Amino acid sequence: MIKSLRGMNDILNDDEYKRYTYFLKTATQIATRYGFHFIETPILEETALFKRSVGESSDIVGKEMYQFTDKGENDVCMRPEGTAGVVRAFIQNKFDRAGGIHRYFYHGPMFRYERPQKGRLRQFHQFGCESFGVDSVYEDATIIMMISDILKELGIGYRLQLNSLGDHNCMPEYRQNLVNFIESVEDEICEDCVRRKSTNPIRVLDCKNDKCKSLYVKAPRLIDSLCETCESDFEQLKKILDKSGIEYEIDTNLVRGLDYYSKTAFEFVSDNIGSQSAIAGGGRYDRLVEFLDGRATAAVGFAMGIERLLELIEMPEEKRSGYYIGAMDDEALELVLNITHKKRATKQVTCEYKTKNLKNHLKGADKVNARFCCVIGTNEIENKTIWVKDLETKTEETIKLEDF
Repeated sequence: MIKSLRGMNDILNDDEYKRYTYFLKTATQIATRYGFHFIETPILEETALFKRSVGESSDIVGKEMYQFTDKGENDVCMRPEGTAGVVRAFIQNKFDRAGGIHRYFYHGPMFRYERPQKGRLRQFHQFGCESFGVDSVYEDATIIMMISDILKELGIGYRLQLNSLGDHNCMPEYRQNLVNFIESVEDEICEDCVRRKSTNPIRVLDCKNDKCKSLYVKAPRLIDSLCETCESDFEQLKKILDKSGIEYEIDTNLVRGLDYYSKTAFEFVSDNIGSQSAIAGGGRYDRLVEFLDGRATAAVGFAMGIERLLELIEMPEEKRSGYYIGAMDDEALELVLNITHKKRATKQVTCEYKTKNLKNHLKGADKVNARFCCVIGTNEIENKTIWVKDLETKTEETIKLEDF
């Protein structure tokens, strides 16, 4: 028997499907209210796109990409994250040259070859938003407010962690200070951190090794090395969130796992999903468009892993909806099919193709959570009527077919 690949699961049972679609509906509605528009980018992209954006020093590029050479001898990979593809589309369509403000949201599957665990699969799904053309911390705050609205609507509790990663003006000095610190503890840190020292040292602060984490508590804090502009922006962001009633914690060791972030960095975390507690994260990446050969464009965005949220979602009470239509006799089947086809022009209808008695039809309607159970038998054929029971109010009536 052929089975699905490890870490690539089916969305199959009703509860998971309902939670998945409810999440997408909720997140899409809120993103649309904030002025974002849907974008769909290909699952398959050139590998160079992610090497240049995510960074060759990242674990995603170094260890986790599904990368191969296609029949045209192109070096391609399955997208491991969503931002790079959206930026590529933004540049390819010359929106960077057109100027103005562009806001997009997306959702779909991403692929990373890592050890599967609860809420973290090799094929997983993300929902994300990207905003281009607004060089203001008000946009950073707006993105954070939108995530907060989504999580609140889904009934998911969270803690917001916040940091500033500085920019190209203040990062070099901090980077050297951090390298000096890493060298002072180099004999005690893991191999990945030793490697990162020469590629992207700030990423050591994102190490999950317990020994490394305990050592980095004493590492220089980037927040203490911010230039005047970055410090002013960070203070302004905190004031906006304070006035908006959004609580946050300052985590001076918070860095994003991808190389393209600068200035604002944030994570929403939950205490209800184990050690891997991040449920959404993002920040500002003002230089990524330029890195990918576009015109310099201010940008900020986020992504959230959908599988990580499914079990946390508080589903609303499911109300009965739609119609169930069935036949009690074989001669009524054709009429039932015709009525079902016409009714489906405007209503949700479940049609039962097997003849059953009334009791079993009522059970069938209850099983699909229909609001109305509609049945046709010999008497109804003769009288050109249909028997209808409202399963919510428990009332029943016989209606002329011409009025149904």
